[in-house]
Amino acid sequence: MATINDIPDVILLNIFASISDTRTRNSLSLVSRKCMLLERATRVSLTLRGNANDLFMIPTCFRSVTDLDLSLLSPWGHSLLSSSPLSDPQLLAHRLRVAFPSVTSLTVYARSPSTIKILVHQWPGLKRVKLVRWHQRLAEWPIGADFDCLLEQCENLSWLDLSSFYYWTEDLPPVLQAFPNVSASLVHLNLLTTSFAEGFKSQEIKEITTACPNLKSFLVACNFDPRYMGFVGDDTLLAVANNCPKLSLLRMADTSSLSDVRGDPDNEGFTSEDTMITRGALMEFFAALPSLQELVLDFCRNMRDTALALEMLNSKCKDLRVLKLGQFHGICLAIQSQLDGIALCSGLQELSIKNSGDLTDMGLIAIGRGCCKLSRFEVQGCKRITDRGLGTMACLLRNTLVKVKISCCKNLGAAASLRAVEPIRDRIQWLHIDCVWDGLEETGNSEQTGHSFGHNEVEDPSDLFGFSGSEYDENIRKKCKYSFDLTHSFDMESNDSNGFWRKKWDKLQYLSLWIGVGELLTPLPTAGLEDCPNLQEIRIRVEGDCRGRHKPSERAFGLSCLVRYPQLSKMQLDCGETLGFALTAPSGQMDLSLWERFYLNGIGGLRLSELDYWPPQDRDVNQRSLSLPAAGLLAECLELRKLFIHGTAHEHFMMFLLRIPNLRDVQLREDYYPAPENDMSTEMRAGSCSRFEAALNRRPILD
Repeated sequence: MATINDIPDVILLNIFASISDTRTRNSLSLVSRKCMLLERATRVSLTLRGNANDLFMIPTCFRSVTDLDLSLLSPWGHSLLSSSPLSDPQLLAHRLRVAFPSVTSLTVYARSPSTIKILVHQWPGLKRVKLVRWHQRLAEWPIGADFDCLLEQCENLSWLDLSSFYYWTEDLPPVLQAFPNVSASLVHLNLLTTSFAEGFKSQEIKEITTACPNLKSFLVACNFDPRYMGFVGDDTLLAVANNCPKLSLLRMADTSSLSDVRGDPDNEGFTSEDTMITRGALMEFFAALPSLQELVLDFCRNMRDTALALEMLNSKCKDLRVLKLGQFHGICLAIQSQLDGIALCSGLQELSIKNSGDLTDMGLIAIGRGCCKLSRFEVQGCKRITDRGLGTMACLLRNTLVKVKISCCKNLGAAASLRAVEPIRDRIQWLHIDCVWDGLEETGNSEQTGHSFGHNEVEDPSDLFGFSGSEYDENIRKKCKYSFDLTHSFDMESNDSNGFWRKKWDKLQYLSLWIGVGELLTPLPTAGLEDCPNLQEIRIRVEGDCRGRHKPSERAFGLSCLVRYPQLSKMQLDCGETLGFALTAPSGQMDLSLWERFYLNGIGGLRLSELDYWPPQDRDVNQRSLSLPAAGLLAECLELRKLFIHGTAHEHFMMFLLRIPNLRDVQLREDYYPAPENDMSTEMRAGSCSRFEAALNRRPILD
């Protein structure tokens, strides 16, 4: 009988190289010595964990690794090469080079310029570098100190990512100008740094693009507000296009748009001021970039009457596949049956529309008709659209649309959003909605009668908006009729004790939720997400100010309602934008420890294997710390293997987590700006981290 050893090595190498899951690769390496050698020979990417003090114990069997990530070593955020006073930074760096001689791509947490200088000296052939730093840049460092040694040593550098690296905007342009050969070789430059207050000025962007004429990917945080000196206007936009004509990916976003804070759904979508970008300059800008495949523009100021400019974008950029627009108005006029504006971009596969004040249901239908290849659609802050327009659009895109985000739209709460995606309920894989529980009574009534916001009653979606028959061509009519009729085939064979039909979301794997502080999660199944048999990952973002709020009427937020999802194994619970009192709260109010108890109550009943948790914060003292009730509740998650806490914690609170039998990977990450410079005396420090990790690693793990 033939065995795996009879398969030629060349075929086995291709099989092993196609496996990306780390645990699967680790398991394969234990089968036999041959499998171990094949796995090591095809391992090209590696993220190192563990303690930086133990770098001398690095294995030497991963010599084929070309992509090395050192940014997650413990203690997180501490200087990599000086974690121990007894260690020699040069010796540790040399040990890394010996263990990984083939590295061409490096990710590292660079607390200081010295870390970058020592590491790049070990791998002068680096082509891709990502720097990470959430701590503040010290004022005494010279301008450009972080980048001088990088561009001086790495002559082959072609890819630089600074999106998670805090520095001053004036640090970069002089260094790029000082090393013209390296700058000219750059094809990817990510400057979309979320921690910036004002972003790059107009002159700095011109200098950067002049120094890097061969860029194919350029992402930059800037300022479009004309009240500030150095704001981005027509001349800057045209300079980017003229200096870098090979761009295939371009993202230019105002710094105020980079925060993930939800806006006001009652906002009309128009700002008090218009951007200084003119329509003529925008059209010239699009015409100068024919190779664009992905474009993101978020001005955070009104860009009006853009339909004609977007038609120019479609005619000049034939390969455009991803488009994200913020504060663009008049993107689709939707006059009768004629397609215009963004609806003519028929090649788009992903589309995001944010804060478009005049986008209506008619516009959504036109987009659904024209952009017939969309697989992902996001809409945010559009007050005038409803579930009927979005539902008709989903029906038109039933064969392609699998990812949908609906956020901050006044008429699209949880129930309305779920009604809107009803036509693709059996196909959708990724979904974001806001947990605004308006209209649940109406939803219950419609479910009881087996209807989907009238889809079973309507044969032609044009009837929803008073179209005449001549305004829809026959192909669209047939497509929509077929899509609506498909609602009869949805799985509704079971009903609960109240007589409501249970709708099944067969292919939904990822669910993202926004919920206001003090609101409960328990209405989620009632809204329509009761049966999700393949849901694997959920992200819950809680946002709002706890200060001044009374104690919730319920003891628990409602995580226990997620037990109904049998495959749920990964969760991101983000309370980072939940504000409160870290210390003693005023009389009659709850401090953050009690709010953490409220939000984490019931988490132990979920069968989670991975959890990312952002504790709530007190901005007055810049503190995001795990409380005693939170540590006790997290310790009840008995099936956890990975736990990442994006904040700080006391050492004795962390010791509670040792009760979790198979917990394998735990880390505190202060990945927010500004990360605390000096740990408080009672907070987790480098020595505390080492003691906890040593205790964690001493325990036997069954698998």
